[in-house]
Amino acid sequence: MKQEALIKELMSIPGKVISLHDGAYLYREGAPAHYFYIVRSGHIFVVKYGASGRVLALRLATKGSLVGELPIYEDEPTYLFSAIARSAAEVYAIEFPVLEAYLEKHPHLAVALLKLIGMHMRKQHLKFRDLVLYGKKGALCSTLLRLANSYGMETDEGILISVPLTNQELANYSASARESLNRMLAELKKCGVIDMRGHLILIKDIDYLKKTIHCENCGVEICNIE
Repeated sequence: MKQEALIKELMSIPGKVISLHDGAYLYREGAPAHYFYIVRSGHIFVVKYGASGRVLALRLATKGSLVGELPIYEDEPTYLFSAIARSAAEVYAIEFPVLEAYLEKHPHLAVALLKLIGMHMRKQHLKFRDLVLYGKKGALCSTLLRLANSYGMETDEGILISVPLTNQELANYSASARESLNRMLAELKKCGVIDMRGHLILIKDIDYLKKTIHCENCGVEICNIE
């Protein structure tokens, strides 16, 4: 089942629409998990907080993305990460007991959902791999690649990432301080790998990014920021 068909069927399950303002928490890490969410509009950051308060951004979920799905089938589910609206956003919320009852009657949907959850887990594994094996610079290069696959626009100069991100948001993807992120961006710019077009990042040498993290060419369905 394609993801679009899966999302359409999931949204036929009884639920409710929740509106969020920029910066509002949809849920917090460790809180009891009552709902499973589908993004209807806007962007939702999925993040992990470290003991020191450092933030590691894991996903930038957009329309049609699932969030809060990992605790499904747990006896006492809690959210593994936190989810924050990056802009005004809307999500469709389905209570876990309602979802589980529906899946029992529609096993094909349960299989499709578990496959999608498995893909999400593989994405997180690869992001952690890039951070652990290749350090903060590797995590930044990985993030730029994923942003290019999700929001890249081909131009004569290179690939323009159409979503503006602050340096702090980029730093969160590599678990870096903003000052460290600024130095890494300056180095990439000096080497001719990236440039800025207003508030947007232009990737001029995508092969450099791939070589830095020993890219496995796993495909855009895996290598994306969502």
